[in-house]
Amino acid sequence: MVWFVKLILGAVAIYAVLIAVLALAQTALLFPRWAMGPGPDLPPGAERLEVARPDGVVLVGHRLRPAGGAEGAPVLLGFGGNAWDGAAMARYLAQVFPEHEVVAFHYRGYGPSTGRPGAAALLADAVAIFDDLEAGRVVVVGFSIGAGPAAHLAGARPVAGLVLVTAFDSLTALAGAHYPWVPVRLLLRHRMAPAADLAGADLPVALITAARDSIVPAARTEALRAALRAGAPRLVFDETVAAGHNDLYGEAAFTRALRAAVAAVAD
Repeated sequence: MVWFVKLILGAVAIYAVLIAVLALAQTALLFPRWAMGPGPDLPPGAERLEVARPDGVVLVGHRLRPAGGAEGAPVLLGFGGNAWDGAAMARYLAQVFPEHEVVAFHYRGYGPSTGRPGAAALLADAVAIFDDLEAGRVVVVGFSIGAGPAAHLAGARPVAGLVLVTAFDSLTALAGAHYPWVPVRLLLRHRMAPAADLAGADLPVALITAARDSIVPAARTEALRAALRAGAPRLVFDETVAAGHNDLYGEAAFTRALRAAVAAVAD
């Protein structure tokens, strides 16, 4: 019996250590800026933008203007995944949408932006970036974890439309799906809730999902889809591409879907 008690206590101790490690490492896991290399070179004429935040953080972004944009084309404001910097997001969107003006910022703590990343700060930063942006119609595009700040902004400000790629309904629910043995609701310090942020927002929304997405399970996107259909946002485009979460962006089918999504919400 003594050995059984020791076995149970050992298992509890190991579990407690694992929980502690995950709790302490959650910021690095969610925002792996430590794993990122230098961003891509930007084309000549790229404009550097800066937004100073009340806590002393300076956010750095990039504005890429088209050589000859379509009349009335909205500005595309992009929020990349957790392994994207602002330069990579700006360059990608500019390549797919050469006729649009493109703006993207480095998350705080990424690249030249100062500070430390955190969900609450990124959500507030997204609104501040929009408020500082000198633009007319703006379509917001969020990739992966960028769906969090993108949806938060769209729910707080009068944007022309919103495009969400491999998005989720709640970061808490997403973390719980990956770590069902962890008390996520108690330990997670980073909260993003696109479904709740968009509740009641009157704007067109487009969703693009990856059929083989192992990072954002289909159930989490389906929950977001159901919330959009039940609320005020108008789900005007919904397409699934035969790809995984990370190899999606190199697929021609995704490029076509992304262009169609922006056209649908900007119409």
